[in-house]
Amino acid sequence: MRYSVLSFDLDGTLVDTAAEIAEAVNRTLAEFGVPRQDEERITRHIGHGARHTLLRVLADLLLAEPDRAERLRPEAVLPRWEAHYGVLAGRQAKPYPGCAQMLRALRLGGVRLACLTNKEHRHAQQVLQRCGLGSAFDFVLGGDSLPQRKPDPATLRHVLAALGGQPQRAAHVGDSRIDIETARAAGAQAWAVPWGYDGGAPLLEARPDQVFDSLPDIAEHVLGVNRAWIAAAATA
Repeated sequence: MRYSVLSFDLDGTLVDTAAEIAEAVNRTLAEFGVPRQDEERITRHIGHGARHTLLRVLADLLLAEPDRAERLRPEAVLPRWEAHYGVLAGRQAKPYPGCAQMLRALRLGGVRLACLTNKEHRHAQQVLQRCGLGSAFDFVLGGDSLPQRKPDPATLRHVLAALGGQPQRAAHVGDSRIDIETARAAGAQAWAVPWGYDGGAPLLEARPDQVFDSLPDIAEHVLGVNRAWIAAAATA
């Protein structure tokens, strides 16, 4: 088997964006008289898109203090969130070790690459550009690019169609159960990294096909499999 397409989640997989997402949430809440929230409390809601993260934080706040409901109306809060995150996206983000090298090695090895994220497309592009990864991918699909978002397999199927890939020759890499479910439902390999925002037991319970301890390990594995396939084909 030869891998032709690899798809990657963004937040918590390729890039650590927790600090800037938390800062945007807190700047937004401050405008509405809400004290700063712990970064850890905000981070646990990352995975369904940045807007969804804010909405989950709002839900937590309203459960604890229902009398804030009138002040924290989503239609008032969300535009301010967009303004703050539009400024911050990518400014504090840090690619995980070996990210750029891995992506470069895979592309040089003839593998087509996609970024499949639930983050809104414009914010995803901004993070990639500011992290020096703007030209690393053949295709980027954001959480608002289609009517569906991960874990709906239509998202990964759309990526494969755009890149001319087949599920049996593809893998999707992520840090969460959402990513594992997306890959599996689309018929691709479901791979994981353990350092993101939904690691530990929740990730392992989703039973990824493989867990990689570093990003360069992914390139080494894929390119090794592809070289072995080419060698076998040449002697067949």
